[in-house]
Amino acid sequence: MRANIIRKILVALIIIIPVFTDSGCRKQAKCGCGKDVLFSLTEQSAYVYWTTNTSITFMIVGDPYSTYSLCNPSEMYPNLKNAKTGDVLLVSGHVYWDCTYVMQSSNSSYQSLYKVYNCQVTDLRLDLFGKNKPATTAAIGSYAVSN
Repeated sequence: MRANIIRKILVALIIIIPVFTDSGCRKQAKCGCGKDVLFSLTEQSAYVYWTTNTSITFMIVGDPYSTYSLCNPSEMYPNLKNAKTGDVLLVSGHVYWDCTYVMQSSNSSYQSLYKVYNCQVTDLRLDLFGKNKPATTAAIGSYAVSN
């Protein structure tokens, strides 16, 4: 008798619990430049690759599983005049999902580590790694000579 009552209570809970849980739809992130910003980059070191001013891509140093395509390559191409393809540059801008990647990953049965993004770049410049920067202190071993 007791087991029968417990079984009925469990069946009722199985039916009632989903009513009180929130299983609403989550907002799907929009893809493409200027839609939903995923995150922002601020002077991030990246390997930048290009062949023409219509296609510029980059990969963040230390993250071989993500590729970023520029939303505004013709605007940023003049900033590349002192660089060659494959150089490490500092990139700043807003990052969005790439639409082709979103379509392919939604049809895939598993999530890949490799991600593809679009980036609206606001600043692109050489990372000088301390080269040609003005010295703020005296060189090591230098001293003033007095007469």
